[in-house]
Amino acid sequence: MRFRRFAWVVLGVNLFVILWGAFVRASGSGAGCGRHWPLCNGQLLPVEPGSSTLIELTHRVTSGVALLLVAVLFWWSRREFPRGHRARRWAGWSLGFISVEALIGAGLVLLALVGANDSLARAGYLAAHLLNTFLLLGSLALTANWAGAATRPSQAPAAGATRWLWSAGLLALLLVGMSGAVTALGDTLFPATSLAAGLRADTSSTAHLLVRLRVLHPVLALLTGAYLALMVWAVGRLRPGAGDNGWARAVVALVLLQLGAGLSNLLLLAPTALQLVHLLLADLLWISVVVFGTTALRMVPTRRVALSESPVATCSRSARRQTRWS
Repeated sequence: MRFRRFAWVVLGVNLFVILWGAFVRASGSGAGCGRHWPLCNGQLLPVEPGSSTLIELTHRVTSGVALLLVAVLFWWSRREFPRGHRARRWAGWSLGFISVEALIGAGLVLLALVGANDSLARAGYLAAHLLNTFLLLGSLALTANWAGAATRPSQAPAAGATRWLWSAGLLALLLVGMSGAVTALGDTLFPATSLAAGLRADTSSTAHLLVRLRVLHPVLALLTGAYLALMVWAVGRLRPGAGDNGWARAVVALVLLQLGAGLSNLLLLAPTALQLVHLLLADLLWISVVVFGTTALRMVPTRRVALSESPVATCSRSARRQTRWS
């Protein structure tokens, strides 16, 4: 289906925009257009721009393209699917979240929460930015995923424990991602000269709070990675077939890759290129968990034989009936 292919392309474009936005932060180019938005340094097209201006301007242009593509996706979904269809609904959410994304980006510039700003307000703002980014990616992924479903999906099986296990995994990923955004900001503003110096700063009571918060991210990441692996196994037991599809394997593989990238970031003192790889893996892991859960919820759960239907109970009832009529 052309709509579904287009939805995946739109998701890919948004992934690129997100990575470029991280490069803007890591390169210190967030103030490349000054405190002007949507203009850049008061101009539509700056004359003789520097490298930081080009980097920031590129991010703004690609963000505008992504917004336009999501708007087209929303319009197309309304023509392609009937009212109430899940793909149409999630396309609407995608448009809402990318609109919020644009407002958050404008706020970063207008409030001067860029460059060397090391305030807690910036840290909280970036954490909220990451939250909205994940919600946008999840909505786009669900738009593409549901686009291949029936026009009027049949009643889904009872969710039971599957929904709770999956929801807990999503919440844990959101917390890890938000802590990762704060950690990345601390690595950018307070780069460590060596691994030993970085560890000393993380545990120093006199260090900046952004530095001391860095220790939380790897702990949360390890716990979340272990939980996600167990979650995939448990859901596979509850929903036969869910643990054997490609999304389940993608979740487990990305957990391992992400933990490896995180360790490499720690040992190599978070170079920009590796930060971008780490973020890309985080985004792909989030998308995989979102689609894995929605796929699992559509599968028929394991049928537990009730006590009244067990062979022993059936034989007992037959024996009682024979005794009563004999």
